[in-house]
Amino acid sequence: MSLSREGFFVPGDERQILDAGDLRRATTRIAHEMLERNRGVEHLVLVGIHTRGVPLARRLAALIAAFEHTAVPVGELDISMHRDDAGMNPVIAALPTAIPVPLTDRRVVLVDDVIYTGRTIRAAMDALVEHGRPACIQLAVLIDRGHRELPIRPDYVGKNIPTAHAERVLVCLSEVDAADKVSVVRPQPQEATP
Repeated sequence: MSLSREGFFVPGDERQILDAGDLRRATTRIAHEMLERNRGVEHLVLVGIHTRGVPLARRLAALIAAFEHTAVPVGELDISMHRDDAGMNPVIAALPTAIPVPLTDRRVVLVDDVIYTGRTIRAAMDALVEHGRPACIQLAVLIDRGHRELPIRPDYVGKNIPTAHAERVLVCLSEVDAADKVSVVRPQPQEATP
């Protein structure tokens, strides 16, 4: 990684923001906050948004089970058919949606790795209500990078990372990527054509 004199990273570089220990501490804090806000685990269901929201939801459920000695149901949600950009981008093959319990009158926590514009979460809420009418829907994200286009705000945040629109936040989880880390990647500058 190359840093400029001012400490900002040079275009094309990757800057690690969180390591495995930071991720563990962030998820532990989120799990405690969920328990406090919901006054325990009664009627609580975690639903991860594919792809990295699913292992995050499982990690949070394991932490809650360790704290409360009670299992919390964990579901998986595919949002591909609910995205508002489906006509602009090819729809990727659907991943499984598996909701292990009825959601009606449950306290559902949607879990995702990064919140950016809010459009993924809007699509997730549309997909979620097809499976019942929850008492409430809360949102837990590992990273909030700002730049919202919709009035959606997470209830639980692992870390706020201010970014530029052109930057990407890369979340790696051992269940998917064989490592636990979060990095910000600045794109290479486009070369001008003569």
